[in-house]
Amino acid sequence: MTIFFLVPATLTAQEVESPDGLLKVNLSLNEGKPSYSVTYNNKTMLEPSPLGLETSIGSFAQGLTKIGEEIRLIDETYTLPHAKASRIHYVANELVSSYSNAEGDMLQIIFRVANNDISQAYRINSAKKTHCTILKELTGFDFPAHTTTFITPQAPWGEGWMRTKPSYEEEYTLDGAIRTPSKYGIGYTFPALFHLGNDGWVLLSETGVSSLYAGTKLSESSPEGSYSIAFPEKEENHGVGDFTVTAGLPLLTSWKTITVGETLKPIVETTSAYDVVKPLYEPSQVFKPGKSTWSWVVWQDNSINFDDQIKFIDLAAALNFEYVLIDNWWDQKIGRERMAELVRYARSKNVDVILWYNSNGSWNDAPQTPQDCMDTAPARRREMAWLKAVGVKGIKVDFFGGDKQVTIKLYEDILTDANEYGISVNFHGATLPRGWERMYPNHMTSEAALVSENLIFSQYWTDREAYSSTILPFTRNAVSGMDFGPVFFNKILSKDQKEGTIRKTTDAFQLATMVIYQSATQHLGVTPNNLDEQPDYVLDFLRMVPTVWDETIFIDGYPGKYFVVARRYGNRWYIAGSNAEEQSKKLTLSLPWLTGQEVSVIYDKEDRTAGFKTATVNKRGQLVIDMEPLGGVTIYTQ
Repeated sequence: MTIFFLVPATLTAQEVESPDGLLKVNLSLNEGKPSYSVTYNNKTMLEPSPLGLETSIGSFAQGLTKIGEEIRLIDETYTLPHAKASRIHYVANELVSSYSNAEGDMLQIIFRVANNDISQAYRINSAKKTHCTILKELTGFDFPAHTTTFITPQAPWGEGWMRTKPSYEEEYTLDGAIRTPSKYGIGYTFPALFHLGNDGWVLLSETGVSSLYAGTKLSESSPEGSYSIAFPEKEENHGVGDFTVTAGLPLLTSWKTITVGETLKPIVETTSAYDVVKPLYEPSQVFKPGKSTWSWVVWQDNSINFDDQIKFIDLAAALNFEYVLIDNWWDQKIGRERMAELVRYARSKNVDVILWYNSNGSWNDAPQTPQDCMDTAPARRREMAWLKAVGVKGIKVDFFGGDKQVTIKLYEDILTDANEYGISVNFHGATLPRGWERMYPNHMTSEAALVSENLIFSQYWTDREAYSSTILPFTRNAVSGMDFGPVFFNKILSKDQKEGTIRKTTDAFQLATMVIYQSATQHLGVTPNNLDEQPDYVLDFLRMVPTVWDETIFIDGYPGKYFVVARRYGNRWYIAGSNAEEQSKKLTLSLPWLTGQEVSVIYDKEDRTAGFKTATVNKRGQLVIDMEPLGGVTIYTQ
């Protein structure tokens, strides 16, 4: 249902509020320059911040004249099969304010305001011009001086292993002061979380990015504590492609999202990435979410051989997993003919195969093959025809290294072609998916974070595994599925468990990460020996737990300290928690919808293995749980 209200153009006061009246955006025009501010429950969340665009057809940031405005109620319900909620009811008030610039062309500033979410975009139109290049977005975010940050720096092109950065795998600040320069001096990657003390929280992100736009980021902070939108760096992707945006008119920009709450609950539960976008094509088939074994993450490159993959296919079958992921070098170490044989064997075990690819192009020096299969349309379509013919169901494509419009087009081309051939897609070494689970129905997940492969590479990251589980749910994973690659039971993270990084977290923590991290396809770090080492209640949980959800509810937590979330699939609830601190933690969880119910609990034993018990949620809807240092807990209903 869409209802229109026309407002006289002579009005200068422009305020649009959420349906519950608590979240308000004030849009103003001062001497031809547009700006906005945000309040929540009468508290200032963003001070007056600039708006506008600089373009090839003139400035839309100054010299503007207002020509009208329109307010409408948006009331929509949509389904989302591959995310943290399956049926979403989106209600928002939309303000479209129209302006003309000195050349007589039109800019529309669009704000949609839901109860805790703001979405903002621009539309440019012209009676005489057919296309436009956006040179700069002036959209700003001016936070109060007491704000602290949980934000991750953008890395420059060419840094890191084989010049693969930016791969969006940097560390987050922890209650950092605004105005602090970033590590690399080129701004910050979306999403970005800000704490306004007792006034609440703000999460900034972006959605609706297709081949018609570039992925943007946040600039460095100004001396006053203001951030603005920045386009990709010129050097990204080894200089391939423009770092501006060019498209035909009318041109709709990406949407910038602002999630606001007095607590962290709206941050964790937000669906802002999906609310303002639409599917760009119909799915060619039903794309199946699920769990996958993955030899490479623990056994590494040497496991990419026929015999070891048979072991991981058998492991997937024993755990009722839907998939096995076969990683880099498979074309050389297994070969295409034997790969077809492996796929047939997997299918005989009711397991489907996902194959890894290098994204190719000149933007990095990564040597892994297959190469030259995904970066041009003829090669890509030929490869996907082969994948379909042998029965492969998914691909993992790696090493993109940029956010330019030409790079976003490559993502879109891969997704579009894969959909035609019935193949699901997972991106690694890749940018944040910006609404892609809804826009591209075969997009299952993406990395875009510092994830579990780093546990193998460095003891530093292994030591911080529990810490990551209390940062990423409030930031990266709040706005899109994230392929972290959870669940490791080996004490030493290697094939022989004699040399390698040493796991510090408990077994119950590892199980909890299946619920803490949301990804439509979960690639687990379990290995064949775990079948004999773990008790039945642990293995049965892995067989049972889903990867997509009908509902998500934030329970408790604070970034860097602890996190507890509840997720529902069908009639069964799963509640999971993690403790990042060096002291044990006792929490009283508020679970009013489970009052009086008996639940199963997988908990931390003193020896750091996983124990099992039943418990009853009391008459006040409360359940007391304990977590060991770097520990966790998983609760599920019968």
